[in-house]
Amino acid sequence: MTELEQRLLSVIQDAFPLEERPYLRLAEMLNAQGTGENAGADASGTFTEQQVFDAIENLRRSGIVRRIGGVYDSKTLGFISRLCAGKVPTIATGASDDSALDKFAAAVNAVPAITHNYVRSHEYNVWFTVIAESEEEIRRIVDGLCASTDLHDVHILSATKKFKINTVMGKGLDERRKTRDERSVFLSEVCNSGLSLRTECNEVKQSPARILSDSDRARISIACTDIPHTLTPFKDWGVSCKELRDDLAQKRMRRFGAVLRHQDAGFAYNAMVCFEVVDGRKLDVECGAVLAQKPYISHCYNRPAFEGFPYTLYAMMHAPSAAELDQYIKDAAASIGNPDYAVLNSVRELKKTSFTFFLHKKYPRVVRVGFKSIDLK
Repeated sequence: MTELEQRLLSVIQDAFPLEERPYLRLAEMLNAQGTGENAGADASGTFTEQQVFDAIENLRRSGIVRRIGGVYDSKTLGFISRLCAGKVPTIATGASDDSALDKFAAAVNAVPAITHNYVRSHEYNVWFTVIAESEEEIRRIVDGLCASTDLHDVHILSATKKFKINTVMGKGLDERRKTRDERSVFLSEVCNSGLSLRTECNEVKQSPARILSDSDRARISIACTDIPHTLTPFKDWGVSCKELRDDLAQKRMRRFGAVLRHQDAGFAYNAMVCFEVVDGRKLDVECGAVLAQKPYISHCYNRPAFEGFPYTLYAMMHAPSAAELDQYIKDAAASIGNPDYAVLNSVRELKKTSFTFFLHKKYPRVVRVGFKSIDLK
């Protein structure tokens, strides 16, 4: 990545400007922070709106940025999310081939409610996330997969306590402080100007899902997709910036920004590390709070143990190399007293998508892109 792309990536993951001309705003922010060493800037030493747009478009084309859009809180919108652990025969587990895994992957890809699906290095080798409006709906989806594929021994796991959900990543963990400082300057300007780009800027109560209007649902459904590739994406999307800022203020939306493909952004190695904390709920919570402070951990939850899997504290860890990942795991374990733990490396990514809320025919979703209208039903 170029220096400009790195600087932009440090900001747009959680603070993409919700303004009619967001790329102009980003250029203004970069120029205000410039030190006369703006590599890639024009002859005057400043970045233009078009240069910022082109840099972000390159990040999107390269695959580093999966999409730019809203990341909503499923619970606030009246949905529930569950992590499912199960088994599918593979060559690694003694099967003659991976045909059962391929069939399972194809079935999962056809289910919009399943957003993430990974093969991990454990006896429970498939782990996938389901988002739906009820426990019954999730059970129907899982039962359907078991009936149509070789998936078996499935456990549906709730998050009994959430310590951290933060997929904002720096280019390297050694650069995290610099990245965080650069974002904080911009976010300070944003909050002072009254533009609510992050929920941290506000202390507003969450709005219950029941008060959402059809217009709210239609907007949220659109905002779960990817912004148009134009200089005025919100106008061409047909979505109000003010209403998106309201979604953040009401804590319906956790952030609006770039969702990354971490492997391409410098974090090629990751693992779900599950700790067995045996001394009771209080210690479990204390350990979760400690792990949540680690910059290399993006997600941290308490989940119930199940037969054959006694672990209750889950942490998703990311690293640029296998050696660094191993060191992070040891560091995390030592910080909470070295309990027993299992390392479930990500062997294969079968699916990783963003969930589209309220994708129903009764909420028409027509997006304007330039002079065209695209029906997203």
